[in-house]
Formats: sequence, C-alpha cells, structure tokens
Amino acid sequence: MPSKIAGTRRPSARPGGGRAPATPRGARGGGVRGLFTRAQRAWDRPLTAYYVIIGAGLLITTLGLVMVYSASMITALRYELVPSYFFRKQFFAALLGTGLLLVASRMPVKLHRALAYPILVGAVFLMVLVQIPGIGHSVGGNQNWISLGGPFMLQPSEFGKLGLILWGADLLARKQDMKLLTQWKHMLVPLVPGAFMLLGLIMLGGDMGTAIILTAILFGLLWTAGAPTRLFVGVLAVAGALGALLIKTSPHRMDRFQCIGATDPGGEGAPCLQAAHGIYALASGGWFGSGLGASVEKWGQLPEAHTDFIFAVTGEELGLAGTLSVVALFAALGYAGIRVAGRTEDPFVRFAAGGVTTWITAQAVVNIGAVLGLLPIAGVPLPLFSYGGSALLPTMFAVGLLIAFARQEPAAKAALAMRRPGWGKRAGVRWKSMRRRVKKRPSGER
Repeated sequence: MPSKIAGTRRPSARPGGGRAPATPRGARGGGVRGLFTRAQRAWDRPLTAYYVIIGAGLLITTLGLVMVYSASMITALRYELVPSYFFRKQFFAALLGTGLLLVASRMPVKLHRALAYPILVGAVFLMVLVQIPGIGHSVGGNQNWISLGGPFMLQPSEFGKLGLILWGADLLARKQDMKLLTQWKHMLVPLVPGAFMLLGLIMLGGDMGTAIILTAILFGLLWTAGAPTRLFVGVLAVAGALGALLIKTSPHRMDRFQCIGATDPGGEGAPCLQAAHGIYALASGGWFGSGLGASVEKWGQLPEAHTDFIFAVTGEELGLAGTLSVVALFAALGYAGIRVAGRTEDPFVRFAAGGVTTWITAQAVVNIGAVLGLLPIAGVPLPLFSYGGSALLPTMFAVGLLIAFARQEPAAKAALAMRRPGWGKRAGVRWKSMRRRVKKRPSGER
C-alpha cells in the first residue's frame, strides 16, 4: 500500500532502474518564482521574438480595424457617406500592408540594403512635390499631402521615416565595417545633415508631430551606433533649441502646450476642446467600457475620433482593460524589437531594428501621452491602429523588416530549419504506422 507519510515521494520508474534525477525547485512550477522561471525560459527560446512580432503586429492591426469602424461611423454619416466608408479604405490599406509585410519578411538583408537609397530618394522627391502649389494639399493646417485622385491621399513624410531608417542603417553599417564610427565626425556626417534635410522639408509644411518622430528615429540610430553621451547630448540640445524656437514662434503650437492636462473644453473652436473631450472619453469608460460602438464622444464632441484620438474612443468603449491591452501589445512589440537588435551579429540589422523599434514605440508614446493629457497634442496617429493608409503601409513594411531580422538570428534560423523536416518526418512515420495497422486487421473489423 503506498505510503501517505508527509514528505515522502515514490521513486520514479526508469528503464534502467534507480531514482529519476531531481527536478530544480524553480522548474517544478510552484508559486510566483516558478511562473517567472517558466516565462524566462519561454522568452529565451530562439523563435520567441519572431512569434511575438508577428502576433503583436497582427493583433494591433486587427483591433485597429475594429476600432476604426466603430469610431468613424458617425463621421462618415456626417459627410453623407455610408457608415463603413472609412473602414473600407482602412481595410483595403491593411490588405496592401499585409502584402508588403509578407514581402518584407521574406526578403534577404542584402535586398533591404539595396532598397535604402531608392526609398529615401523617392520620399524626398515626393516631399518636394508637396511644397509645389497645385500639387500639395493642406489638411488640418499642415501642407504635407498629395492627392492621388478621388478620395485617396498620400503623405510622403511617412515614407521618409522608413527611408531614413534604411539609409541610416546602411550608412552606419558600412562605416562600422571600415571602423570609422569611433570618430565623431563620421558618426554624424552625413547622417545628421541628411536627417535635417528631411526635417526641413517636413517643417515647411508645418507638421511638427512628424518632425518629432523623425528626430526620435535619428536619436535611436545614434544611440544604437554607440554615440558617446556628450555627442548625444549635444545633438539633443541643438534639436531641443530648434524645437523650442519653432514652438515659441507659432501661436497654434503654444496653444497645444497650454492644453496639457486640460479638463475644460471651452466653447466651440477652443484650443483645448480635443484634449478635454479625450479625457472625458477615457474617464467614462471605467474598467471594461460602455461596449463596442457605444461611445458618446464620437458623436461630434471629440475631433479626429478615428485618427489621432482613436485611443480615447478605445478607452470609452473597451475601458481600462482595452487600453491596457493595446499598451501591452506595443510594449511586447517594442521589447521583441530590442531583443532582435541586441542579439544580431549583422550591424545593418542591429541599426535598422533599433530604428524601427524607436519609430513605433516613440510614436505610440507621443500619441497615447497626448490622449492622456501628459504630452502636447502632436497630431501623429497611433501606429498600426489609427485610420490612415499612408501611415499604415510603411509601418507594416517596417514590421515585416523586424520579422525578417528575427528569422535571420542564427538560433532562430536553425530552429526553423530543424522544425520543417522534423514535422514531415513525424507525419510520414504516423502515416506508415496507420497503414500497417489497417492492413493487419481482419476483414470483418474494417
């Protein structure tokens, strides 16, 4: 009869006899420590970053489509359009973006490097066209759009972000191969002048929000390249001084700074109307929200409910649980991007992954911070989530870059190579075994 004395264990049976090796206490799954150990082991697996990037990117995009449909219905009806008008356009852009993501995820690193200069030159050419009267269009006070005919508009500065990342990563990688990054002049030139050229073209159209994100990308590239602290602080000081001057000389931008944390919307057309109603939407959502489609603020009180302030509608309809889920997905995507950049041996992959991760996380922080009233309203969309095909397409291509880089990790490449033939071999063994069992059965049992 088995013993029931506390503290005794029956020895595990082994083919050769003897006691099974002891299992470490942390691996037995007891308590918080066991959960942490298992989570750490799962995160250290070769393909974890690969799956996290795919899962987080697709979940953010899918949830964004749902919220774009919910947040844009009233706006579409106000313009006498069908309720699904904006959703259809966003869904079409998501399909194109998925194609770009798949293509980018399968492209070799050499081809990504070859695309750096064409993408940058094309973006600069389009950004110059934006400033030509009759070609460029102004939306929301910013001259940064080109009409493609009908309802389709293109914002070239979104592709400028992708062009700066690929060009800067290729430039820094070549200089590292030649061991030139130890000299500050080679680290800054021509990367910083090229970035300032893009910033100048963006600021000609008055788009301060996109300029902030482009500056964050530049800092991300310099930080990943190992820029010394004094050099990093110097570039940051120059950019901060220029930004302060541009803000001080623009009453519109000064109003946005004064609306940080504002809860009084004022009258119609007041500068803090959007910021205050964004806070109202989040505050009325509670823990689990009022229900999908049941937002009150999107009925005209909250401007840009399906673009820059879609996070506020998410908080009102899905509550704190919904907003924390979105934040967690962005955090997972950013952390996986950092892991890819930190584990690679290819300098181009390290710089490009660092730039893409900086772009997506910085833009998410700026957008969410503005909705929460912690930062000034910069007018940038929530990546992969807000309405806008011009922002969605290059961002999904950038996520495809991260997927391709995650596949190129030596351990991940080996795991993927072993998984495919192993699965086929196991399936073949099962099929042959089943056929043998069927043949051995008597005819009456079939």
